[in-house]
Parts: sequence; structure tokens; C-alpha cells
Amino acid sequence: MVNIHRISSGNVNCYIVVDRDKAILIDTGRKKYREKILDKCKEYHVSLIVLTHGHMDHCQNAAYLANALKIPVAMSKKDINMIPDNRKQKMSAKTLLGKIVLLVSLSSFEKDTLDIFEPMLYLQDGDNLNEYGVDAKVVELPGHTEGSIGLEIEGDKLFVGDALMNMFYPTISMLYTDKEKMLESAKRIGEMGAKIIYFGHGKQKRNRKWVK
Repeated sequence: MVNIHRISSGNVNCYIVVDRDKAILIDTGRKKYREKILDKCKEYHVSLIVLTHGHMDHCQNAAYLANALKIPVAMSKKDINMIPDNRKQKMSAKTLLGKIVLLVSLSSFEKDTLDIFEPMLYLQDGDNLNEYGVDAKVVELPGHTEGSIGLEIEGDKLFVGDALMNMFYPTISMLYTDKEKMLESAKRIGEMGAKIIYFGHGKQKRNRKWVK
């Protein structure tokens, strides 16, 4: 049975998933939290960093942590164009709250920096991370970004990055590069059955039908 450690980094979550003597880190947060995240990683044998997507708030510490821990970074190749410039994939929003979040995000894309890193592993739907000590299956969840992915663990746990959000309340992603793909991904999550959803923003929650 895995143990999951949520690292709250402002309004962004990073997760350390531990299975016996091995662990993986899911997302890396922002620079101001890098020492906090590194210290937590050092408590476990973290062997891999998995990025759910290429947005700065999820991968700003990827280069720093990979170098400090001497471990590889894994992500979808479809998001590599966002490193180091998040503006490479245009974002949209429909709701008023989503548009507010979008304005904040675009401001971050303009003024913040993202250190370049080279992923050593490109993940696709159905890949398994057994080699790194955790039985985690990759689930492609495009829409929020072109290469958004999730991880399914032990059949009842699903890490979704920003494919779903729980910033103020549980919802489909407020921001998207492709609305139709985002809705399809939310539908896929809903059809995967009863799971605990681990969000990139907000606390975990039992899933429901996200798209009717």
C-alpha cells in the first residue's frame, strides 16, 4: 500500500508517493517553495519527478530538484514546447472566475522565469512507472494543455494535475488550450469509476461525473 504526502506550495500541490523504499515526486511547485519541497524529498528515496503538465506553477523547480536529487524528470512530449516559455500554448477561459485565474496566469507567464531542463523520460497513455518503484499508470488527460497527464495508482487513486481543479470548488479545468479535449478528459475521469482525485490545486476528493 502506498503512502501519499501532499506538499502544499501556496495554491499548488506537489505529491510524494511512497511505496516501501521507493518514491516519486509529482509536480514541483514554484521557486519560493523549493527548499521546503527538497527537504521533504530527502526524507524518502525519491527516484523520479513526474510533471503533470508544463505550466510554471507545476514545474518551476524541476531543474533545481532534478539536479539536487540527481534524478530524472518525466513528462509528456506534447508539453515540451512550453519549456521555458509557457506562452507557447495559448490558454482560454469561459467563466468569470476562470478569466480572473487566466489573467493571473498570463501575468506569471510574462514575468516569472523557468529554468530549462531536459526530460529523460517522455510519458504516454498506459505507461507504467514500476521501474521507479511505484506501480503508477500514466493516463493522458489533454485539454488544459496539449500534454496534460495523470497517474492512476492502486486502482482507486488518480492524480489529475489541472485536468480538474478544486481551487474554490471541484470543477473541470477553468483554463484550457483545447476546450473539447478538456471536456473529453473530464468525461474519461468520470467514467473511470470510484476514485480519490488528487488535484493540482485543492484538497483531494472522491470523484463524481464531471461531464454529463
